[in-house]
Amino acid sequence: MRRIFLFLFCCACAISAQDGAGIYRARCAACHDKPAGRVPTLSALQAMTPAAIVNTLERGSMKTQAAGLTEAERTAVADYLGHAGPKPESPRANACPAGETNRALKNTRFAWTNWGVNSENTRFQTLEGAGLNVAGIPKLKLKWAFSLGKGMAPRSQPAIAFGRVFVGGERDLYALDAQSGCTEWVFHPDEPVRSGISVSIDQQAVFFGSHASVYAVNAGTGKLLWKKQADTHPAAIITATPAIHAGVLYVGVSSFEEVLAASPQYVCCTFRGSVVALNAATGDQLWKTYTTAEPAPGKHNASGAAVWSTPTFDEKRNVLYVSTGDNYSDPATKTSDAILALDAKTGKLLWTQQATPGDIYNIGCDTGVKSNCPASHGRDFDFGQPPMLVSLGNGKRALVIGQKSGIVYAFDPDAGGTPIWSRRIGQGGALGGIQWGSAAEAGRVFVALSDVRLGTASDKSSPQGFRLVLDPAKGGGLFALDAATGEVAWSAKPSSCEGRKLCSPAQSAPVTAIPGAVLSGSVDGHLRAYSAETGAILWDVNTVRKYDAVNGGKAQGGSLDVTGPVAAGGMIYVTSGYGTWGGTPGDALLAFGESK
Repeated sequence: MRRIFLFLFCCACAISAQDGAGIYRARCAACHDKPAGRVPTLSALQAMTPAAIVNTLERGSMKTQAAGLTEAERTAVADYLGHAGPKPESPRANACPAGETNRALKNTRFAWTNWGVNSENTRFQTLEGAGLNVAGIPKLKLKWAFSLGKGMAPRSQPAIAFGRVFVGGERDLYALDAQSGCTEWVFHPDEPVRSGISVSIDQQAVFFGSHASVYAVNAGTGKLLWKKQADTHPAAIITATPAIHAGVLYVGVSSFEEVLAASPQYVCCTFRGSVVALNAATGDQLWKTYTTAEPAPGKHNASGAAVWSTPTFDEKRNVLYVSTGDNYSDPATKTSDAILALDAKTGKLLWTQQATPGDIYNIGCDTGVKSNCPASHGRDFDFGQPPMLVSLGNGKRALVIGQKSGIVYAFDPDAGGTPIWSRRIGQGGALGGIQWGSAAEAGRVFVALSDVRLGTASDKSSPQGFRLVLDPAKGGGLFALDAATGEVAWSAKPSSCEGRKLCSPAQSAPVTAIPGAVLSGSVDGHLRAYSAETGAILWDVNTVRKYDAVNGGKAQGGSLDVTGPVAAGGMIYVTSGYGTWGGTPGDALLAFGESK
C-alpha cells in the first residue's frame, strides 16, 4: 500500500544544518527525483507545507529514519521542500456555543461508526441510517467545510455518532457538530492520526490508530481513556480502522519496512503483519496473531503479509476475516496476498486462501538495491481493502474482495474459503488495480477501478530534468457485479481529464452505497453518485476548490483517495485533498445535505 510514506535515505555524511538543498540531495533525491513503486514524487513533497514535513519527520512514519538529523537540519530540508503556506487556523476558532461544548452525548439512530458501516464491511448504509434516498441525491448542496490543517493530506475516514463527526487531521482528532461543523473538542495525540475512526456507542468511546499505537478517547469530552502500543517493530504502522465487536477491539498492523528496503544500508526484512485483539474498555491485549510464522533459529525471517484494512466480523461463526499484503523478502508464505480466517475468541488461524502466490516485493527491487530484492520478485499486489461478507440467497454467503491486481474474488466462508469466482476488471499495478474499498447491496457488488498511471514531464528545476505526473488518460471506472457469479451487470466509464492539471480519472477511493445509489470519489477530485440499477450519473460535484472554512480561513479541496464518503442523518461527509501521488493536495472535510 505504502501510500503515505515520505522516504529519506539515512547516510553518514555530515551536512550543514542550513543547507536544505544539500540535505535533500544527500538523503532524499535518490528516491524522490526518480521514484519507483510507492515512493512519493518530488512534486508531492513540494505541495506540503514546511510544518507538515517537519511533523512527518518528528512524529510521523519517518521519525525513525530522521533520527540522525538535528532540529535545524529537519527544519532546513522542510523549508527547502515545502511551500510557504499560511499557518493553520486555531482548531477552536469555531467552538460550539458556550454551554453546549462537551454537552451530554445525544442518542441518535443516525450513525456510521466504523470503516464499513457494519461488521460485514459492505459499506451499504440503510435508508433509515442514511436519512437520504435516491431522489434526494441531486438536491445535495454543500452545507459546511472544515480545514483539517494546511498541507496535511487527509487520510482518516470520519465516523458519525451522537450527532457528531469524529475525524482525524494530521495532528489532531476533532469532534464536530454534525449539522453545523462547530468544534465540540480537539484531542492532540502523540503521533499523527493514521487510520479511520471507529466509535463504540455502548462505551461512548472513539478509537483510532497512529504510528504503532491504538488510542481510546472519551466521545463526550475528548479525554484520553487509554493508549496501547500494538507492535514494537520500528517500522510498524496502523493504517486499518480498528473494528469493534462485543467489547473487543480488533486491530490490523502494517508497516513501511517495504520502503526502507530502498536503502542499501538497510537489511531487509524483519517485520511480520499481525492482528491484535484488545479489551476495548482497558486496552489490555487479549491475543495477537502474526500472519507469518516466527523463524526457526538460524533461518531467515518470513516477512511482510501486512494487514492494511479493517477486519470483517462473522457473527454466525464468531470468526474474523482479514486480508493481507505481499511478502517483503524470501521465503514466500501462503498467508501473503490472502484472506485469513481467525477464531475471534482466541486468534487461532482457521484457514487461509491465497490469491497471488509468490508475490515477494520491496522498493529495493525498483531502485536497484540487489541485496534487498529477491531473485524472483512479484508485483506488489496487496489486498488494500477488507473482504465483504455478502448474502447470495438460499443460505449461501461469499467473501468478496478486490485486489491491486485488478481482479475481484469471491470465496466461500462456510467451506474453508473455497474459491467461488474471480473477475478481472483492470490491469492492476502498485498503485492499484482495485484499492481501498468496495460496496455491496441486494445481490450486487460495486467495485471502483484505480489503474492509476504516472508519466513524465520536463522540469528543469528537478536534478533529473523531469518530474512524474499523473497520466490523464489512464484509469478509472465503476463496475457492478453479480455477487453470486461475478458477471458484470453494468460498468460506468471513467471521467475525462481534458484540459485539467494534476488530473487522473483513477477511482482509488472506497465506494459507498445507499438504497438506489452508489457514491464513488476520483483522483480528479469529483464525487459522483451513480444509479445502482444502471450506472447513470445522478450527481457530480467537483471538490477541487477553496472553501470558506467554518473554523476560520480557507479549506482547500483536492483529490479523493484513501477514504470514502460517509452517509448518515441526511448528510454526506467526505475528506478531500489526498494528493500524495501527483494529485491535487488539500485539507478539507466537506459536509453535503439536501437543499430545501
